Amino acid sequence: MKQRTLRISLLAVTTAALLGTGTATTFAAPVPPAEAAATQPAPLAASAEQKVERLIVGYKPQAAEAKSDSAADDDARAKARKTGAPLDFDRRLGTGAALVDLGAKLDKAAAAEAVAAFSADPDVAYVIPDRRMYAAAVSPNDTEYSRQWDLFEATAGMNVPAAWDKATGTGVKVAVIDTGYVAHSDLASKVIAGYDFISDPFMANDGGGRDSNAADPGDWMLRGECGNNYPEQDLSSSWHGTHVAGTIAAATGNSKGIAGIAYNATVQPVRVLGKCGGTTADIMDGITWASGGYVPGVPSNPNPADVINMSLGGSGACDSGTQSAINAAVSRGTTVVVAAGNSNTNAANFNPANCANVITVAASDREGNRASYSNYGSIVDITAPGGETAVSSANGIWSTLNSGSQGPAGENYEAYQGTSMAAPHIAGLAALMYQANPSITPAQVESTIKSKARALPGYCSGGCGAGLADAAATLGAGTTPAPGGTVFTNSANVNILDNTTVSSSISVTGISGNAPAGLKVGVDIKHTFRGDLKIEIVAPSGASAVLKDISTSDSADNVLTTYTVDASGLVANGTWRLRVTDAYSGDTGYIDSWNLTF
Repeated sequence: MKQRTLRISLLAVTTAALLGTGTATTFAAPVPPAEAAATQPAPLAASAEQKVERLIVGYKPQAAEAKSDSAADDDARAKARKTGAPLDFDRRLGTGAALVDLGAKLDKAAAAEAVAAFSADPDVAYVIPDRRMYAAAVSPNDTEYSRQWDLFEATAGMNVPAAWDKATGTGVKVAVIDTGYVAHSDLASKVIAGYDFISDPFMANDGGGRDSNAADPGDWMLRGECGNNYPEQDLSSSWHGTHVAGTIAAATGNSKGIAGIAYNATVQPVRVLGKCGGTTADIMDGITWASGGYVPGVPSNPNPADVINMSLGGSGACDSGTQSAINAAVSRGTTVVVAAGNSNTNAANFNPANCANVITVAASDREGNRASYSNYGSIVDITAPGGETAVSSANGIWSTLNSGSQGPAGENYEAYQGTSMAAPHIAGLAALMYQANPSITPAQVESTIKSKARALPGYCSGGCGAGLADAAATLGAGTTPAPGGTVFTNSANVNILDNTTVSSSISVTGISGNAPAGLKVGVDIKHTFRGDLKIEIVAPSGASAVLKDISTSDSADNVLTTYTVDASGLVANGTWRLRVTDAYSGDTGYIDSWNLTF
């Protein structure tokens, strides 16, 4: 990564919530491009020493100035003569208040004098500075988030951040049928009580058989101890279930670690894999119990899962026992997500990937190719990021883990690759869908994910299902009522060179009144170091709002997201501009396209 100095770090914004009229306006006064390029990111609220350019004056209803622009203009001129400040009526706001231009940026003392003049007027209900506000960053502040290309990168990420304004998994339960759970502070608040279904004490490796403790003691194996010379060498504990769980629902916005896809969902560890793997019988019981079914000798599950993730499998046809357990789970309303397998062959030969009523997930790499290890074929339903660590761990899937080679030691984070890593991306997406539409069925979950997938940007031989899953597209259709509105788009490319400010325009016509409080600004910018970029939306009046500021820590490529701003105080029709400043040298790009949804 290039060395950057003297820059304030702000994460890329996904949803911006700006205030309307009152203490602050949605958009700031126009800023010349040269000034914008030199300005560092500002705090979310104006500081006490920020210079004031305009005042918002609310007149009492009976005052002439409350109804007449000319009366308000006369009053501003009168106050100007009294204070010596160049006051001038600018325009009427949607609330009926008058916006008064101070003619120049006044310091604190001069602005206070102007405020005092209006405050002393018995016809004035209130007077407040028109302060500049900025989009509130709601993207994760998790320290490892920049490693999670699989969530946000435009090329082969799953476009997850843009879905978070629709759902975060609140109230949804995901069962991870896997190796259990090893304690991790980035998951502790998300894990609910599960069950250990491993019936063989040797495989359980925790001193007993089935019990209510789904903790993962480690699944390390010594050479040959599983029989048939397996494994061929000593293997350390994988902590596989904890890695899977982190992708689905790791705590987010907690200033540490990673971000989970459905970060407000809960995870229920259902332990079926231990030393030397797991058995069909235990897996069948795990599926049944996780989905709310009855298993003899086991207490009922008080938290039946909406979604089951099974990042496991073996060769052979789907046996009737496993199929019956899956069918029963689906009949109870549980979506079952499974990994396609890691043998670079037809997934039709692997169980449970080849079972009916499941979502079978293949894996893609960081370039959007089918990962070299991933199984493929007509049985695959969808592809999701699974990573490829052969070249670099940076291209793997980063998630929660433990550093113990046998038993638990210290918590950490590591990059894994596999369809085991791809499947929880889809399980997390399904959890978002269940929050957005609690009555959704497993069949609707599958069909919507597939219908809203995008083409793999890279190469796939053998069959990769419907394509690369897209969380934003999936949440935008099929799980919530389709938002009404008119979309205006500019897809003409605009080059972004070093140390320059460029803009792209959209002419909006036919929209009556003001812009909406939830104006959507969709942005697709290709750039090799997006931390260089400051992105603003400029209204027809020249008022502007910062969507994304420069960041020293954001070295990823491209900006592909949707911002939301409150533009309700601004007239909709006219020419809107996306203004992009590249504040540093060494990396360039272009505005690919952008759009406004009214």
